[in-house]
Amino acid sequence: MIQISDSASDKLKEMLEEQEIPNMFLRLGVQEGGCSGFSYAMGFDDEETENDVYMNVNDLKVVIDKQSLPLINGLEIDYEDAGMSGGFTMHNPNATATCGCGASFRTATHAGKPAPEEC
Repeated sequence: MIQISDSASDKLKEMLEEQEIPNMFLRLGVQEGGCSGFSYAMGFDDEETENDVYMNVNDLKVVIDKQSLPLINGLEIDYEDAGMSGGFTMHNPNATATCGCGASFRTATHAGKPAPEEC
């Protein structure tokens, strides 16, 4: 369902090791907002709900809420350590439009809000 590159997995595992709360995992999701309709949500969490779907990707526990899953199913996460311009990138095969920075997107079936004239 979700793919995480080796470089992104390594960076996420490193970041998880730095957390002081035990049993942390990667939480992915989307929220309404951003110039294209939806924004990605990615962070660490230690609590699951009955509304969550759990998966193991590259030995990382990944949790996604059921409402977000159709919007990011097939998401590919990568990480590039390129100094100031590096970081995590998202490639979403469901996105029909994205903003210039890649932080927000729109899909054909979940259009969110109408596309603005410019981002």
